[in-house]
Amino acid sequence: MTPEMKGFLLFTVIKLVAVFTMVMVGVALLTLMERKLAGWFQNRPGPNRVGPWGILQPAADGLKNFLKEETRPARANQALFILAPAMSFVPAVSLMAVIPLAAPLPVNVDWNLWLIGRVVYQGAMPIAVADLPIGFLFILAISSMGVYGIALAGWSSNSKYSLLGGLRAAAQMISYEVAMGLSLIPVLLLSGNVAFSEVIAQQQAGLWFIGPLFLSFFVFLISGFAETNRLPFDLPEAESELVAGYHSEYSAMKFSMFYIAEYAHIVTIAAMLATLFFGGWDIPFTTWDEQGGALQTVATHAAFFAKMFFWIFFVMWIRWTLPRFRYDQLMALGWKVLLPMALGYVMVTATAIWLLDQFLPTASPLQRSGVLFGMNLVIAVVLFWGFDRGRVVRGTGPRVTTRVRMEA
Repeated sequence: MTPEMKGFLLFTVIKLVAVFTMVMVGVALLTLMERKLAGWFQNRPGPNRVGPWGILQPAADGLKNFLKEETRPARANQALFILAPAMSFVPAVSLMAVIPLAAPLPVNVDWNLWLIGRVVYQGAMPIAVADLPIGFLFILAISSMGVYGIALAGWSSNSKYSLLGGLRAAAQMISYEVAMGLSLIPVLLLSGNVAFSEVIAQQQAGLWFIGPLFLSFFVFLISGFAETNRLPFDLPEAESELVAGYHSEYSAMKFSMFYIAEYAHIVTIAAMLATLFFGGWDIPFTTWDEQGGALQTVATHAAFFAKMFFWIFFVMWIRWTLPRFRYDQLMALGWKVLLPMALGYVMVTATAIWLLDQFLPTASPLQRSGVLFGMNLVIAVVLFWGFDRGRVVRGTGPRVTTRVRMEA
């Protein structure tokens, strides 16, 4: 094995351990964050007993899950019952491995290590475990595999509540995965590439895609809520209807694996929102972050974390603010609203980009982004004017019906 290959493998392992540790520790801290925010939203203290200000509550919860008794339904399919949490857990914690967390770090090392010999790494090292050229297509493919674990958990438990939760999760995932995939096609059209590094580079050259592709952002955001199975899209769990849904029969660490997978999906959705629509690690209004260096890497990581943290907070805010949809409303929103909206937006965006190529071939990326931003502004005003008046999505208010008086 060449010294260069040894260097590549060594730094890949270091990044893998760092990202996996960050996800696992971050998920534990996010549970505390959400419980504190829930207390704040509901005007109550939140966790405040274990450690100062309750900061040791995640450690206490983890210890409790390790020490709790494992229960298995007598008539469950034992093999699939044990396998299902892992099938949900592994894809969820793997997704952050392909997202760039900061600007590339210039590295120039030539080490002689005792165990593996000479190690060489020279050049800019991507701050991602794997800087894949297929980018967000990998995340869409791997994240959709998590539903297999949920569906198998519901079926293998041999419980009607778990089975209904698994079926709901599968239907919900299929319904919103289509809209999510369509919402990312305009990103591909505008950036010309599905690699995260290229998407970030295009946003640095023009505007962040939240402006030129606002409707894609809107559809992706709603679909992301549905993918995480959280309120107002928590129909697969729905305590008031299904006890706890697909994980009703799980306890101890098997239950905790579903819990970790849910929070890992939240982190992934927040990271994708920050990367695809808010410039990723780009620091706005400056080109200093593009010059390369250790200080730039640290600063861009802080910028990326701030953007991701805001969307994690937003997800939790919605979780403790909005009520749950009815199931028919959930399906109608996915198939009758988001899917046609995303499909129509793909055609509008493709037409707009073609017209720009025909009539403004020498326009800069910033000028093209400005034109698309104006188009999206008009679309947003018309769309949300319709939303606000119930022309697109209707609430649960009384419906006006026409009564026909029957005469004898």
